[in-house]
Amino acid sequence: MRTIYADNAATTRMSQTAIQAMLPYMDQIYGNPSSLHSVGQAAMEALTDARNRVAKALGAANAREITFTSGGSEADNQAIRSAALWGKRKGKTHIISTAFEHHAVLHTLKKLEKEGFTVSYLDVHENGLVTPEQVEAAITPETCLVTIMYANNEIGTIQPIREIGAVCRKAGVLFHTDAVQAVGHIPVNVQEDNIDLLSLSAHKFHGPKGVGVLYAKRGVILSNLIEGGAQERGKRAGTENLPGIMGMTAALEEAVAELPETMPKMAALRDRLIAGLAEIPHGAVNGDLEHRLPGNVSFCFEGIEGESLLLLLDDKGVCASSGSACTSGSLDPSHVLLAIGRPHEVAHGSLRLTLDRDTTEEDVDYIIRAVKDVVEQLRNMSPVWRDLMAGKRQFVIE
Repeated sequence: MRTIYADNAATTRMSQTAIQAMLPYMDQIYGNPSSLHSVGQAAMEALTDARNRVAKALGAANAREITFTSGGSEADNQAIRSAALWGKRKGKTHIISTAFEHHAVLHTLKKLEKEGFTVSYLDVHENGLVTPEQVEAAITPETCLVTIMYANNEIGTIQPIREIGAVCRKAGVLFHTDAVQAVGHIPVNVQEDNIDLLSLSAHKFHGPKGVGVLYAKRGVILSNLIEGGAQERGKRAGTENLPGIMGMTAALEEAVAELPETMPKMAALRDRLIAGLAEIPHGAVNGDLEHRLPGNVSFCFEGIEGESLLLLLDDKGVCASSGSACTSGSLDPSHVLLAIGRPHEVAHGSLRLTLDRDTTEEDVDYIIRAVKDVVEQLRNMSPVWRDLMAGKRQFVIE
């Protein structure tokens, strides 16, 4: 039986480019970059080279604006807490965000609320988009930070980051974006996009797990999450994961270089998949169709449970998800789908399919057939579906 991996928003397979880039730093250049001897200094040279290359790939002005982390969650935490503490020192304790951020952002904000900060969660509307006008209207003299994700991890909507950043820049408010789903999939340039703080994670663009980046514009002072040694200019203690950093750097450069080719290809496959799934009655795509990641397809199907859908699709060789992999063990419906107005009973029947540069038209056509078969099978077994068809309940999705 064929296996089609369509859960690339959860993680991607490492590229051979990344793997080959890591190998020398496991058994040849294995020193600690903080050591003064020649073996350690060879490692430091590689680390410095990687920092320069990552800065260039992101459009950063200076390599010192790049801090290596364990991934997107750590970068989100450090960015938000740093901006909050900077604001508190200036008597500013108001933060602006949205209701459908990744939990690495939302949970950090909830903790800050317990520490005396106030947070305004902007409405993302049915199409999953925030407007610069909303942000501008929400900013007050007490606002210290706006944190809005570049692209949503579940429904794939891309926010008007450059315009939001311009609003923040004009108001003198720090702007952070969780770009974990965006970097390597669409063009991102921190200077052109008016970004002060940005988080990314290597395993979302064919790099290794357990390594990421926090970009902080020069002049933005970072507060430590991890105390210890003087690594990362004293802002992130712990011996650097040099093999992971080198793999991430190679994967990032490869992904950015291939964007002119991969973006239109994946967008065409995405639209083909959306068109096929739209033929299923009482189903609906989630999020804006235009401002959307090239490889993201998110649907809700009425009258079924997402967990059963995923398990039966897996039996057919299709690896998918119902939302964020970080909350796959939760029985609650997706907070993202609730934020865009999906009722609980509909949000439970969600499906996220995220494609990759290796996905083919044949793969997409197979996924369409498999989803159609499984949805029909589940609906035939569902008492809720029988009630809907009998008119005992009203359809939400027409």
